[in-house]
Amino acid sequence: MFRPEFPNPQFRRENWVNLNGPWSFTLDVEDNGAEKKYFEQTSFDQTIEVPFCPESQLSGIGHTDFINACWYAREIDIPESALTGRVFLHFGAVDYEANIYVNGKKAGTHRGGYISFALDITDFVTAGKNTLVVHARDNTRDPMIPSGKQSTKTDSYGCFYTRTTGIWQTVWLEFVPCAYIKNFRFYPDIHNAAVTVEAKVVGTGDFTAEVTYEGKPMAAETRTVLGDTVRFTLPLTELHLWETGCGRLYDVQLTFGEDKVYTYFGMREVKIDGHRVLLNGKSVFQRLVLDQGFYPDGIYTAKDEAALVKDIELSLAAGFNGARLHEKIFEPLFLYHADRLGYLVWGEYPNWGLDHTDIRSFYAMYPEWEEAVNRDFNHPAIVGWCPFNETWNIKGKTQENDVLLAIYKMTKALDDTRPVIDTSGNCHVMTDIYDVHNYNQDPAVFREKFAPEILAKGEVWDPNVIHRNAVHPQAVLWDGKQPLFISEYGGIRWSELSGWGYGNAPKTEEEFKERYKGLTDAQLDNPYFFGFCYTQLYDVEQEQNGLYTYEREAKFDMSFFKEVNSRKAAIED
Repeated sequence: MFRPEFPNPQFRRENWVNLNGPWSFTLDVEDNGAEKKYFEQTSFDQTIEVPFCPESQLSGIGHTDFINACWYAREIDIPESALTGRVFLHFGAVDYEANIYVNGKKAGTHRGGYISFALDITDFVTAGKNTLVVHARDNTRDPMIPSGKQSTKTDSYGCFYTRTTGIWQTVWLEFVPCAYIKNFRFYPDIHNAAVTVEAKVVGTGDFTAEVTYEGKPMAAETRTVLGDTVRFTLPLTELHLWETGCGRLYDVQLTFGEDKVYTYFGMREVKIDGHRVLLNGKSVFQRLVLDQGFYPDGIYTAKDEAALVKDIELSLAAGFNGARLHEKIFEPLFLYHADRLGYLVWGEYPNWGLDHTDIRSFYAMYPEWEEAVNRDFNHPAIVGWCPFNETWNIKGKTQENDVLLAIYKMTKALDDTRPVIDTSGNCHVMTDIYDVHNYNQDPAVFREKFAPEILAKGEVWDPNVIHRNAVHPQAVLWDGKQPLFISEYGGIRWSELSGWGYGNAPKTEEEFKERYKGLTDAQLDNPYFFGFCYTQLYDVEQEQNGLYTYEREAKFDMSFFKEVNSRKAAIED
């Protein structure tokens, strides 16, 4: 079986069944399978390897043309003992709309192609064999469906790649008692060596939190819960800070009646202080790289857990300490390894494909973004949120500012512990951090454009003027006080293949290295910049501007980049 591991180490129960593996499958090109009552069938004409999308090689299907809809079916075994409690059916992600049928009856619908969801199917199952059918619908060209970097043309082009349809993350069953833990949050307090636990539960009973560090008891507390919420603060015996390169995670067992959940947290704090973004009170330069989460054999889905870990290790080997997880909500298992390794990441949303000039885009985006922020709130590796990226004019229309403003405010309401960038690159409406994208390939021009003496005046260009003259009259300019960084730069093309990249490709490896060092030094030397983000870690299909190939082979000796990236920055403590 591919992907046998439990998919979410932050919310793990012992009583679960992995449903990955071969499923019966069929394409539904006309999307009329529901009319034909496919949901009553127990098998279809093909076999697919879940959790890989039908466009991928690993799925066994490899159909890369548009798929408006597809159907999955398989049997699931429900032990009689499970029916004394609740049976939950979990999906890591299904792109875009998932209609779930159990024994021919509709059990639920979920919209949003990038986030996890679960259905309580207790009332739909019986002890023994049951039939599970999934109807996935996905119109990539629909302007109200976010699709990230998925191509809206038949083939990939530029920085748009092979599409993903249907199930693309692990599917599993979970058997829980009637009284159970619904969700929880951790609020670390590094100044008082304490953590606040807030949990939502179903039912009544005693709620216990037991915290250990490397097997040593750190704290424990039990509270009787009569409502649906419990909240209390635990002083910790020892304080171990989560830092770059050092995850130092605390393990937690949460118990509510007969329900047990295993999880963890990290003790860290992210704060803004003028131009600096502080981690645990220290100015830590964010040496980020763009990671788009694509794989040549699985597209959106890594072949195995080792492939997730490898991408972080490749980044660290090149001297980066984090990544922008770009135009995709990454799976919880990747985030766990970022937590474990002390790897800084920005949580983003795949807003491309969504028409942000239309007020309706708020309603198309917000439910899924809310689910994402809530699901990933406890990951210490996530040091900021970025719901939008490069909100360019669309067919002559500018962005709908109210959409960006509302999403920013709602994100802050959901999580006031992290900074939020409203839209990376442009056009800012309200943001905690001012970032720009700049792909100028001349280090001298690049350095002059962002010279400290210019920034000291507090006079900053509208980034839309720099890029393609897509001027937005209401764009917010840098006020001279906010943290500032270039969240996309470089993109230097280097490949023996014909492909796409930014600017003119260097003619020699030495020229590549000189350009990289010049562009990067300009930011490390700048006392106004708290970080950078280089485009990109590895090639993706025809975009040939990674430091590694699409197959994750190094194009250069990574020790050079590690030396360039790792030196102390002007803004660092």
